[in-house]
Amino acid sequence: MEVQEALARAVRALPGGGEARPGQAVMADAVADAISRRRHLVVQAGTGTGKSLGYLVPAILSGRKVVVATATRALQDQLAGKDLPFLARHLGRRFRFAVLKGRANYLCRQRAVEVAGGGDQLSMENLEEAEPGAGASRAGRTRGDEELGVLGLQVQRLLAWSRTSKTGDRAELDFEPRPRAWSTLSVSSRECPGAVNCPSGEECFAEAARDAAAAADVVVVNTHLYATHVASGGSVLPDHDVVVFDEAHELEDVAASSLGFEISAGRLRALAGMVRGVLGSGDGGLVQDLVTAGRGLEEAMAPWRGRRLPAGLDTSLTSALTRVGTALRGCEDSAVAAAKSRAQQASGHLAGDLAAVLEPGPSDVVWVEGPSDAPVLRVAPVDVGELLAEALWGEVTAVLTSATVPPGLPARLGIPAAEVDQLDVASPFPFATHGLLYCAAHLPDPRSPSYEAGMIEELSALVGAAGGRTLALFTSWRAMHAAADALRDVLPFKVLTQADLPKPALLAAFAAEESSCLFATMGFWQGVDVPGPSLSLVAIDRIPFPRPDEPLTQARRDRAGPAAFRAVDLPRAATLLAQGAGRLIRSSEDRGVVAVLDPRLASASYRWDLVRALPPMARTRHRADVVAFLAGRAEPAPPPGAPPPAAPVRAPQ
Repeated sequence: MEVQEALARAVRALPGGGEARPGQAVMADAVADAISRRRHLVVQAGTGTGKSLGYLVPAILSGRKVVVATATRALQDQLAGKDLPFLARHLGRRFRFAVLKGRANYLCRQRAVEVAGGGDQLSMENLEEAEPGAGASRAGRTRGDEELGVLGLQVQRLLAWSRTSKTGDRAELDFEPRPRAWSTLSVSSRECPGAVNCPSGEECFAEAARDAAAAADVVVVNTHLYATHVASGGSVLPDHDVVVFDEAHELEDVAASSLGFEISAGRLRALAGMVRGVLGSGDGGLVQDLVTAGRGLEEAMAPWRGRRLPAGLDTSLTSALTRVGTALRGCEDSAVAAAKSRAQQASGHLAGDLAAVLEPGPSDVVWVEGPSDAPVLRVAPVDVGELLAEALWGEVTAVLTSATVPPGLPARLGIPAAEVDQLDVASPFPFATHGLLYCAAHLPDPRSPSYEAGMIEELSALVGAAGGRTLALFTSWRAMHAAADALRDVLPFKVLTQADLPKPALLAAFAAEESSCLFATMGFWQGVDVPGPSLSLVAIDRIPFPRPDEPLTQARRDRAGPAAFRAVDLPRAATLLAQGAGRLIRSSEDRGVVAVLDPRLASASYRWDLVRALPPMARTRHRADVVAFLAGRAEPAPPPGAPPPAAPVRAPQ
């Protein structure tokens, strides 16, 4: 079946009959060509292109085994719950699809057997708080008892659910368990001994999901799991011919995170729980040694929070892990064989990670992040391109797509230039006539003390002109709260903030009340889809440059040398700015303003790099133009002499 014929058939079956989208058709042909010729393809598919069908239709028709990796749960749910079932009904080609998640997302049958049988009481305890010492107050002990009671009830509820669930997938729960309750009944890939070595291996939920994925034609995963697959040498996912990275602008950072690892006191406490479950009261003080080592690790990390670590940490962790390994090898109790395997897996992985921290590779960055009471030691590669070039691009055909593709992405990911084509398909939405880009050029520099007051005053005026209906995006929680606190009692519109509700409920409330405003931070610069009159103004407080002190970004700057700003900071800022601006026009009828409250967009030498990354909207520096545009009285033209956006282009074959 021809790709265009199949695509047209699917589009006609969409609710309302659908509409032809030229960019989607061009993308579908390019994806089909890339798969048939085994060439990699990078596609920038503007908002409204319909990129999901643009790659799914040709991928399915190719007859190849395909994995689709997404960076967000929302897109994963859309593909598995909407797009793929729709195509299964209307494409005219039979195919099977499955969703595969990381092992810790599935309840572990063996852990359930052990916990239900009373063989693992430590998992119900907090090693530092549930056993308070002599100095602990009665109130502290009472709180610990209450906490254990809540956790115990949740574990019992999870056990009851596991007896009827067909998948064991956490996403199917009708309540949100506490992390410790879920971790009591789940294991990570670093702890699992494998189905062959597990008494419950034949009825394992995670293995059943892997079997379904192995039998499917299309497998949907998240990008973290795919990067874990690469890091494992290809042992996590079934063999496949094609991978599609949707939301590909996230791939570099996700890969860096997944190709690295982290060490925290929490890993020590989890291992202590496993050791207690295996050795019981005869642990010889090992459990307490691990808890003590965890505390020592946190104390050693504390001075380095937010900074790169120049050398290994001085802790008692190495000796504690050595003693754990010896004790576990000496345990021959067959009743705890599965628990012993898990403990040995976890201990071995932790020892390996510790060795990598003490002697990091030449391209590794080691730093500490997280809150002061729970710091985490992170290790990640500065350059993922070298690793991906060695382990991925020669093994599969890759399609990378996003509404905003960062400049130079293929090179940073290590894709050989001679093996990749690039395509830019513009959005079908009328940005040129329905959108206006406004830069508040009169405001002070964002680094000056007077900026915040001026920014809030400008935002107030813009929200008033829009009649509410505003998504205000901030680069920090502090700035968001400052603006919300200053304007909540001043504006005649409801002001919601990211701190008020979970994201889905917050977006639903924002869309439901047309005049409401939503003030949010980085988590809302993408993944927000509110078409219609509820969103007529997207206001952005600052150009979203990376933090200057972020350790991994610092290391990338060091590697880039004098070109660091243009090679590292500017592309990231341009991509995120475009993602934020892309929240505005979500349908062909939408109309509104993107307001950037940072005068550098109008005056800095790099301003056109940022403007070109945005949809091709009319531009102005005058608030009066914004007021007139929002009132429907004017459609200002781009300023004379301004460079046009970069033209869509297909790379030479």
